[in-house]
Amino acid sequence: MKIRTRAVHAGHHPDRETGAHVVPIYSTSTFAYGSFARGERLFAGEEPGYIYGRIGNPTVRAFEEKLASLEGAEDAVAFASGMAAISALCNTLLAPGDEIVYLAPLYGGTEGYFLETLTRFGVRVTGGKSVEELPELISPATRLIYLETPTNPTLRIYDLEAVARIARARGVLSVVDNTFATPYLTRPLEHGIEVVLHSATKYLGGHGDCLAGVLAGPKELMEHIRAEGLRHIGAALGAFEAYLMLRGLKTLPLRMEAHCEGAARVAEYLSAHPAVQRVHYPGLSAHPGHEVAKRQMQGFGGLVSLELESKQAAALFLDSLKLFTQAVSLGDVESLATHPASTTHQLLPPEVRQAHGVSDALVRLSVGIEDPQDLIADLEQALDQVAKALLRSR
Repeated sequence: MKIRTRAVHAGHHPDRETGAHVVPIYSTSTFAYGSFARGERLFAGEEPGYIYGRIGNPTVRAFEEKLASLEGAEDAVAFASGMAAISALCNTLLAPGDEIVYLAPLYGGTEGYFLETLTRFGVRVTGGKSVEELPELISPATRLIYLETPTNPTLRIYDLEAVARIARARGVLSVVDNTFATPYLTRPLEHGIEVVLHSATKYLGGHGDCLAGVLAGPKELMEHIRAEGLRHIGAALGAFEAYLMLRGLKTLPLRMEAHCEGAARVAEYLSAHPAVQRVHYPGLSAHPGHEVAKRQMQGFGGLVSLELESKQAAALFLDSLKLFTQAVSLGDVESLATHPASTTHQLLPPEVRQAHGVSDALVRLSVGIEDPQDLIADLEQALDQVAKALLRSR
């Protein structure tokens, strides 16, 4: 089935007891297993079934099945947040003395977890900035290669096939955070990547009303992560949140089309504005990753980043916006705007932010599904305020 059909039907089975067409919210912490013998088999993993909400739930399982179908994965495991998914992955697969290699930039929370938390437990963390240098970064201790594409917040594009080829040749697990692209625009597993990760809070849910995370990949690996990373750490997704995720995924293809259309229009407008120093958007032909993005993406996404003259100009621009809400996160149906250096990436050292291109003048826009003409009008009046302030200062 095509992806729009799978977004609606995958993981969806009318309830056998009641005939309910929408997956019910199974609001229970525990499940009766009926007999001593069956309980023993269930807890030993010898028989499929539900035993405790921290390990599995029918509503959550429907979300996992739908996401696995959309990504083309054998299986998926859901978590309470994107960071919970990342930490469960690393805590399951990494031991003291192991190494994780990542390609920058990353979401500030992810990079902070790598540099501040993993290192405290004896994991070596190595960062790079290009696929070309990746073979030199990998050592005998490397267990994971981790990257985003497009990256947060500078929207760099990494060639997934090239990364996967290097990882396979060196026997290293490749992991891609696909939050920005979603499975509607990019399916990393089709390019040879082994594990895909989402902060499902963003585009997968799509309405800014719940937190969730998910990993998808080989069934055996997902079962291992469920048994250890989920069962032991306990960052389980709730049934109500899974229900909201199922609702959101049904309209993911339609929403992504609107996000992409609006972002393309916004990027074109900003590129021509004299107050804007630089625009980061992979759909622009001038973007250094444009050709790779064309090859591995079905569209160019709903995120646009722009650089103004200074931090003060960025602050004035943000404070002048009316339709764009100043807030972190992204992927909502409503347009959002934020200043990464002082919000999502604030805890990173200034020199690290600068090295990643997260300057004090950078603004990240999450373009919603509103009419692009209205969004451009809002950007125009905000940029007019910036232009007037620049004239006064000169």
